[in-house]
Amino acid sequence: MNSLFSGIDWRNASDSQLKSLCDEIARFDGNRLLNTSVDDLCDYFVNKYRIEVPVLREDHIVAEIRKCTLILEIQGAGLQADQARNSINRELLEIKRYLDALRVNADELNNQLPQFARNAIEGRREKLLENQNLVASLGFPLKERGDTPKTFVDPEVRRKITPILPDASTKPYKPEPTLSMDDYNHILNVIQNMARVMELSPAAFVDLKEEFLRSHFLVQLNGHYEGGATGETFNYEGKTDILIRKDGKNIFIAECKFWGGQKKFSETIDQLLSYSSWRDTKVAIIIFNKNKNFSAVLDAIEPTAAAHSNYKKSIGRQSETSFRYTFAHKNDANREMTLTVLAFDVPSQA
Repeated sequence: MNSLFSGIDWRNASDSQLKSLCDEIARFDGNRLLNTSVDDLCDYFVNKYRIEVPVLREDHIVAEIRKCTLILEIQGAGLQADQARNSINRELLEIKRYLDALRVNADELNNQLPQFARNAIEGRREKLLENQNLVASLGFPLKERGDTPKTFVDPEVRRKITPILPDASTKPYKPEPTLSMDDYNHILNVIQNMARVMELSPAAFVDLKEEFLRSHFLVQLNGHYEGGATGETFNYEGKTDILIRKDGKNIFIAECKFWGGQKKFSETIDQLLSYSSWRDTKVAIIIFNKNKNFSAVLDAIEPTAAAHSNYKKSIGRQSETSFRYTFAHKNDANREMTLTVLAFDVPSQA
């Protein structure tokens, strides 16, 4: 039985698998790599290089010889049925022991593949961009006003399916300006701080419509970003509720809505995607809940977002009432946007 599992040392097999993955990424068409979602490429290479250990299907033991079938031969003079059966059972137990050991090793390798592939892909992307003297993300440094009011600031807050490469253009890669994640989080924090005031003082906001609620956020954002925020500004295919521009570029867009059920929430995502241009990579939906079960609203957000056709993955909750996702752009599956959903309870005065 030892000869069945003695063809190659596992460590050599594991190292060879990782080397083959790195070699393929190193040879991968540069423009296609830059134009394809990193997450999608990772999924492709993980599925291609993961190792699946065979499963011994004892319930399918037959007395026929076929290709790709393990054949056990029991030889001896005057063999009895019980002897043959016991001998086969011993061999099967030994085979399963080896397979179990291999499965542990394979699981260890397979668990390493996602991060290994991501590191190799991102490392190659950096080298390609350096060779072109480009920067992958031309961030706009937002200048916060020195006289920013501190009123709303918190103290501290069985058959292996052959993987298929995602479609992508091989045209020369051109980086687009994006909002840095630090600035994105700061903008969302300004919005959250203003919303907390609404939650704590519902009497002042109970009768306000969406556009008037939005104006309070715009005041705060303009206070932080030197008048860069506007309301009802046309952008791409429609108009958005909150738009921040820097040097003539759209760097943040958000839609404000009262909660009207899962269907309306899904339509709001459609609306946001419809007027998000190719360069918009940081967006948000601000949900106001009024006179409804807020816990039920929060429970409905995640499954509704996950069911959307452009949904790619959840990045997790930022807080109990804040959700973050990766969505594909409306017209380009390889262009991804970060969507944060902020939900706030604006109860009636009573």
